[in-house]
Amino acid sequence: MSQEAIKNALATVKYPGFSRDIVSFGLVRSIDFADGKAVVGISVNTSDHSVAAQIRDGVEAALKEIPEVTDIEVNVSIASAKKTDAAPGAPDASASGGIPGVKHVIAIASGKGGVGKSTFSSNLACSISKLFAPEGKRVGLLDCDIYGPSIPLMMGVSGRPEIEDESIIPLENHGVKIMSMGFLIDEDTPVVWRGPMIQKTINQFINNVKWGELELIIVDLPPGTGDAQLSLAQSIPLRGAIVVTTPQLAATQVAKRGARMLEKTKVPILGVAENMSYLENPDGSKSYIFGEGGGQKTATDLGVDLLGKIPLDQRIREAGDQGTPITVSHPESASAIAFEAIAKAIVSQL
Repeated sequence: MSQEAIKNALATVKYPGFSRDIVSFGLVRSIDFADGKAVVGISVNTSDHSVAAQIRDGVEAALKEIPEVTDIEVNVSIASAKKTDAAPGAPDASASGGIPGVKHVIAIASGKGGVGKSTFSSNLACSISKLFAPEGKRVGLLDCDIYGPSIPLMMGVSGRPEIEDESIIPLENHGVKIMSMGFLIDEDTPVVWRGPMIQKTINQFINNVKWGELELIIVDLPPGTGDAQLSLAQSIPLRGAIVVTTPQLAATQVAKRGARMLEKTKVPILGVAENMSYLENPDGSKSYIFGEGGGQKTATDLGVDLLGKIPLDQRIREAGDQGTPITVSHPESASAIAFEAIAKAIVSQL
């Protein structure tokens, strides 16, 4: 009886609520087999102990299907997070499993690519940093878009971070501390990784970066509902997530799927932001290039608030390409004012 045969059996066990299995998610830590006894070690980072119980039951059921296995021992290790009284289901980022020195962590999700999520993340980070500055509070921005890191360009930072006491020192610009995969690879180098490597990298961003004392870290998630999202939700107690969408149906449908995935991992949705909402014409009228009302419908379907609408503004793109977000370069613009309103709405929930 080989360990590979046991591993193949474990690959039939799905992570609760997902179509992916526990092997591909990298949760299986050890496999031993001797004299008919199979011993399996599973490591799960979650605030929901029922998830661990479901995985244990699934593993036992899968191993019982193997004729050579006459005795089973499943060891599940859990890193759980205490719940805060701030909101039902809202985890406390300062609790066990959080980032040392960081009070709150918020994820920015979209489900679909091309909706301007990284642009939204960088401008929101700068807006909240401005709000916190008078109180001496600091903000961080973590780019978890492993395959397409664009935060370094949009925030105007480049180069390799320094290492201190085996920890990475994040780079900084516009008053925001920044960490990204883009700092660790060459500009033209593609990242071709499977799930376990993604999970390992995100864990390093969380555990091996010296963030210092921060009031808030904003995490820019990649589009989709895969390894990066699950790894982050498992590895750290998130205060919540903001769902970014554009008005058209193709974006709102996928945004809702992304939100449902986060809800399954016990991450509360703080609200929906509608990007590229409208184009303001020279005469003051508005053209709804991508349709109208999609953000509000998404928020209503999810039972949360629509935090705000960001107009379609050429200067947002230009500012991002120049490494100076529009909230910094044109703070008087309608776009910057919209970001500021969303920032205030989020800060009020912390």
